[in-house]
Amino acid sequence: MSTSVPHTSTEPELDFLTPMLSQQPDGWTAEFQGLTLRTALQPIFSISHKRIVGYEALIRAFDTDNASVLPLHLFQLPDNAPENVLLDRLCRYLHIRNFAALPDDVNWLFLNVSPQVVAGRRRDSFFGQLLSRIGFPSHRVVVEIVEQPTDDADQLRETVNYYKQLGCLTAIDDFGAGHSNFERIWNLSPDIVKLDRQLLARATDDKRARQILKGIVSLLHQSGCLVLLEGVETRSQALIAIDAGADFVQGFYFRRPDLELDEVIRSATDLDELLTDYKRSSRNEMDPSHELSGFFEPLFIAAAGELQAGRTFADACRSLTGHHSVSRCYLIDDQGVQNEDTLRSDYLIECFDPRFRPLENTANADWFRQHYLRQALDQPGQLQITRPYLSVTGAYMCVTLSLAFQLGSTTTVLCCDILAH
Repeated sequence: MSTSVPHTSTEPELDFLTPMLSQQPDGWTAEFQGLTLRTALQPIFSISHKRIVGYEALIRAFDTDNASVLPLHLFQLPDNAPENVLLDRLCRYLHIRNFAALPDDVNWLFLNVSPQVVAGRRRDSFFGQLLSRIGFPSHRVVVEIVEQPTDDADQLRETVNYYKQLGCLTAIDDFGAGHSNFERIWNLSPDIVKLDRQLLARATDDKRARQILKGIVSLLHQSGCLVLLEGVETRSQALIAIDAGADFVQGFYFRRPDLELDEVIRSATDLDELLTDYKRSSRNEMDPSHELSGFFEPLFIAAAGELQAGRTFADACRSLTGHHSVSRCYLIDDQGVQNEDTLRSDYLIECFDPRFRPLENTANADWFRQHYLRQALDQPGQLQITRPYLSVTGAYMCVTLSLAFQLGSTTTVLCCDILAH
């Protein structure tokens, strides 16, 4: 049965919703259109802290036979906007009631807020009244807003600012799905961005997607946002999340949502073992720099020595250009300008895509912006190795090795690009 919200008392929404909640031996429940609503919690872990830092509250519905009702079906029950608002507020009321009763006075509570409710109200004053009545600190609430279009971006920004003024943190949910873009990030300046699970699913099977995931995390960090990667279901996905630089993780691999709230609060996951596994694997699979350094450093030192002895560039680098993984070698001066023709390996000639021929000639190119050059100049005599990146000389993924050494009276940097398969 549909019910409208009256507007007669000082706190009409709270006064109207309070009778819909009841306290049971195992926690608070709520009633909505013949269904019983309960709170489930799923832990959120900080990778660096190696412990739980928050919980996402999720609604679970049951019919009169105590059979579970899908959340999708529950949120299809409201027939109009007022009923949508009522259900949204009832869920938040229930979650805060349950969480406030638990023996945790530090960690965050992540609450989903319906985008229709956020964009459709000038101010969600109900929420401030709710926190005040229950006595729950606003700084422990993370308000999650699902990433989707809104008809009134200014009104959405005003409402999000209201949550911030209350003292809550704000989060964009499902970023990376559908219409997601950074315009929403810049407009709303959320504290946390939750990346859609599809980004992780793609990164599991595609190395290029893994690099894109790292780039997205990096951009979000530069935008001033902490990053939560949700939907982590396997150990390999947990390792990818760690390698991508995510701050927080959430998913079935760590713990499923659970109605036993006291048990969830007491749960723990051994992240030490996972991080040890990551450190081990990063030396070869995720970050091949350790093996590359051991193999190529003697070849670089030998090539630099032959150049100092007066050998030609081609002769000095023959052992490098003859290796099957090397695409090209080049010399850069201390101003970043390439001062020799590029030496290309036979392997690169075979795989070179003619569509990128305008990028092939790098004579007199300026590489000063490249991080590998500045690293080499800062640490002469030490071989530097980059993470995989897209080469502008042919639009292929590569790793660059660089070594700064004295050639006559000037500092020169020997560089070698290796194909990243």
